Amino acid sequence: MKKSEFAAAAMTSQTTNCAQSVINAFADDMHLDHATLLKLSLGFGGGMGHTGGTCGAVTAAYMVLGLKQSFDINSPKANRDKLYAQIQEFKRRFKKFHGSINCTELLDGNNLGTPEGAAAVKEKGIQRKCSKFVADAVEIVESMG
Repeated sequence: MKKSEFAAAAMTSQTTNCAQSVINAFADDMHLDHATLLKLSLGFGGGMGHTGGTCGAVTAAYMVLGLKQSFDINSPKANRDKLYAQIQEFKRRFKKFHGSINCTELLDGNNLGTPEGAAAVKEKGIQRKCSKFVADAVEIVESMG
């Protein structure tokens, strides 16, 4: 099973949030404990803890890009500059597919942090979109090396 399929399946089964689905897809590659990554990314679902901010799939992709990066302890600025360039490229690609990286915008203006927004997302089946965001985030990260 491809990483993007694994992540989308986890999201569809609602066993993980969008951030957890993305980061967990890369756990074995990075030789990191699944449980630790799931705890680390738990608060990023729903646009940063259901605040409607940056999509959890996007924030997890940023974490994965950082974890996958080689790191020279003596070159902190070079490390940062390289990662920031990767993040900007990821953001460009994700926005090209979906028009935004903001959770509320991606969910048709519905903020999961409000009772009305959460109800609308559930009633209209809008959360099905999240599996696509998760799969695309994983595929973008993979394509970036």
